[in-house]
Amino acid sequence: QVHLVEFGGGLVQAGGSLRLSCSVSGRTSRSTLTGWFRQAPGKEREFVARISLNGDNIFYGDSGKGRFTISRDNINNKNAVYLQMNNLKPEDTAVYFCAAADPGLPYKYWGQGTQVTVFS
Repeated sequence: QVHLVEFGGGLVQAGGSLRLSCSVSGRTSRSTLTGWFRQAPGKEREFVARISLNGDNIFYGDSGKGRFTISRDNINNKNAVYLQMNNLKPEDTAVYFCAAADPGLPYKYWGQGTQVTVFS
């Protein structure tokens, strides 16, 4: 079992920045992939970015390219994955989720999500 908890959502003006955090715990390995997804009202969930817990295997979806940066750290044996979001736009408004998967397998474990609202 892998447990994920997101932090850092909120209300921000267009052009501003937010940094989302995801605490990852449980049965993980250094190759475990942690991805960020988002879902806006009335829209399907979309992939933003992913990274493995060892810092490799970084990949961005179309929604994450250019303005978003994914990173990770392991402090005191606790894994965290971050999504730095810059120059935010109203269309970035969504619930952002982090999820975990073993390489080559579907994302099986999900956090509860954190709301990001960008106003103009």
